[in-house]
Amino acid sequence: MRCRSHPKATVGIAGLAALSTIVTIGFSSTSGRPLNADGRTSLLELLEQISREKGQTPEAGPMGSSPQPPVARSWSSPLTRQCSGIDPAIRRRLEAQLRRESSWRATVPIDPTNFGIRHPEDAYGQPLDTTPRVVVLHETVYSLNSAVNTFLTPHPRDEDQVSYHTLIGLNGKVLDLVPPSKRAYGAGYSAFLGEWAITNKRFKGSVNNFALHLSLETPRNGANNNSSHHGYTRQQYDAMALVLSDWIKAFNLPPAAITTHRHVDIGGERSDPRSFNWSELQLRLAALGDLCVAEAQ
Repeated sequence: MRCRSHPKATVGIAGLAALSTIVTIGFSSTSGRPLNADGRTSLLELLEQISREKGQTPEAGPMGSSPQPPVARSWSSPLTRQCSGIDPAIRRRLEAQLRRESSWRATVPIDPTNFGIRHPEDAYGQPLDTTPRVVVLHETVYSLNSAVNTFLTPHPRDEDQVSYHTLIGLNGKVLDLVPPSKRAYGAGYSAFLGEWAITNKRFKGSVNNFALHLSLETPRNGANNNSSHHGYTRQQYDAMALVLSDWIKAFNLPPAAITTHRHVDIGGERSDPRSFNWSELQLRLAALGDLCVAEAQ
């Protein structure tokens, strides 16, 4: 199934200069990895666990069958069924925002090394269902511009590749980076409800082959390893609800399919998105009619 088309403008590399109003960063040519202006490592360095987690070959199953993921972790969605008590002001605001989508949503073509196809078979020749059926929420930790520049940088080594399908800035600007039909590299060693896909025998399994990845720009006081920060803006929650509503309808996703990087990460090293307010998302998805379903949990 395909997402409906958007009247979005396409932003080229030159067009990214406009993003400099959000933040200005510097770069280092060392290993081809961007650095922030104050010398802190960029998103790519922060996500170096992709290299660590993917660097171990899983144990083969019997007679060459696919290795099984760890025992499933239960997921109780914070989103609940809601058909009444809708805030009409929120509904009107979101509907008005949707009508002017071209003003706040754009496509940024990232380097093709940072995304790929959804594999119809795993590394052991077993058929895979490539239909997106889980949405993983992330945060950038550093600026939106830093993340975009990381994704624009070629990374021919599998260990370095990283991306999200969609990024949302603090001002509510939405950047679509990878088409939903393609595989973004948003999670390394990961599984959801006892499912993963191993598409390379060198690496452990991940949810990337059947996941959609959405990341929120982190506020400035969150550029660290602390457990929390100031949280995300109203504009981000508005834009996120509209993006998620689109995906929910396009792929017939239940609300319980929306989870976090922290939950799917098997290594226990990820904590994003920190300070995420599920109540804010509940209000908006309910206003859009996406929570009035038989089962939201």
